[in-house]
Amino acid sequence: MKLSVVIPVYNEVNTVEKLARHVDAVDVGIEKELVLVDDGSTDGTVDVLHRMEDEHKSWKFIFHEQNMGKGAALRDGFRATTGDVIVIQDADMEYDPREYPLLLGPILEGHADVVYGSRFLGGGPHRVVFYWHYLGNRLLTTLSNMMTDLNLTDMEVCYKMFRKEVLEGITISENRFGFEVEITAKVARGNWRVYEVPISYYGRSYAEGKKITWRDGFRAFWCVLKYRFVD
Repeated sequence: MKLSVVIPVYNEVNTVEKLARHVDAVDVGIEKELVLVDDGSTDGTVDVLHRMEDEHKSWKFIFHEQNMGKGAALRDGFRATTGDVIVIQDADMEYDPREYPLLLGPILEGHADVVYGSRFLGGGPHRVVFYWHYLGNRLLTTLSNMMTDLNLTDMEVCYKMFRKEVLEGITISENRFGFEVEITAKVARGNWRVYEVPISYYGRSYAEGKKITWRDGFRAFWCVLKYRFVD
């Protein structure tokens, strides 16, 4: 059994190396591989990744010449994985890799095919920021649930973990943050067993590098409707 950690990276020069080392250090009880996908960074991140590539021959690195979006980075990252289980890890230190065992539990126990973390179920620390983001997230999650007949509490969460077979049966079309809506709709359509577990959240401000904007929110609303009917 192997866990593949796919890390989309865009302009994270201050955090990507620290994050990757944290991921590498986590003991999940099974073999682990790292797949880092740079999505056209322009802030020096690429130089850091090339140095890391020289130092860590077992890690996989993919480089986009221009920024294509998180969905595109994940699509390429998923293709490069060799694990039996795959998890998404943002490079911005908002999520704690030490919580991988929480996500893995329902899969290793044979209960789940897909596990979402949830920032709203309680559990660890949760930074208090961005009321309107929170409200938009809850609204998007509710609309998504209405279309998919799931009862998720946090559809937009980074931490999504899949058995390999789930992703092999899904074609990802969205290049940017619409990925979250699309993958949720297609998981629901596949009748996979979905679980949620509570996770911590160390959110950051825009001054600290947060990237998602209201434009991404509007795209997500459109995707909720689109992927109710589109495969």
